Amino acid sequence: MNDLGLPFIALAGAFLLVVIALCLFGVRRIMLRRALGTVDASICTAENRWAMGVCRYRESVLEWVRLLSLSPLPTKTMQRSKIELVGRREPTESELTRIPPGVVVVILSYEGTEVLLAMKFGAYAGLSAWLEAGPHIGVGTWR
Repeated sequence: MNDLGLPFIALAGAFLLVVIALCLFGVRRIMLRRALGTVDASICTAENRWAMGVCRYRESVLEWVRLLSLSPLPTKTMQRSKIELVGRREPTESELTRIPPGVVVVILSYEGTEVLLAMKFGAYAGLSAWLEAGPHIGVGTWR
C-alpha cells in the first residue's frame, strides 16, 4: 500500500460514519413524526436555553423527546394528571432568535414547576384539548 492509502481509508471511514449518523437522525425524526399524537415543540431548559424537540401524547403522560439525539427515550415525561395549563403568550424579543417563527409560548405548571413549551397555535389547541379531555380527579376516578 502506498503512502496515501491509509489516510484515504481513514478519511473515507470518517465520512461514512457521518453519513450513517445523519441517516439515523433522519430515520429517527421520521419515526417520531409518523406516530400519532406528536407535535414539534421546543422546551425551555433550566439554563433559559431553548431545545428543539417533539412532544408525544400518550394515554396518561406527555413526553418530550430531544430532536438532536439518537436516544429513543424521552428527555422529559409529565403525568397528565399533574399538568396544569397556565396559559400562553407571544415570544419575547430575546426568545424570537432562539425559537422557530410563528409559535406561541405555552406555560404549564408541573408539580409546582413552570414548564415553557414553544409550539404552533394549532398544536397548543390540541394540547389544551388533550388536557381538558382527561379524567378529573374525584370520586370514582382511577388517578
